[in-house]
Amino acid sequence: MSVRIYRKVENPMQWGRRNGKGWLLEYDVPYACRADPLTGWQGSGDTRGQIQLSFPTLEAAIAYAEHEGLDYHVVHSGTRRLKIQSYADNFTMPRQQ
Repeated sequence: MSVRIYRKVENPMQWGRRNGKGWLLEYDVPYACRADPLTGWQGSGDTRGQIQLSFPTLEAAIAYAEHEGLDYHVVHSGTRRLKIQSYADNFTMPRQQ
């Protein structure tokens, strides 16, 4: 079974960086869900696609995957760059040359 390890995404609706730290481990589901013909609900016989395990560090997530004998791949995302500016810069008019 293969798993994907990636960094948690920060919620854009909340301010702060405290909850954006950490790593998630998810199982890769090799097939799509199927629709139930009577109700139209999506279903699957495999519930591993619903599992998300969180870890404080990348090393802890990798150690868990190796301990369980899982094939893993790490997805590194780019870091967000902060543009430092003052509040008054939001209201300045562009200068015309």
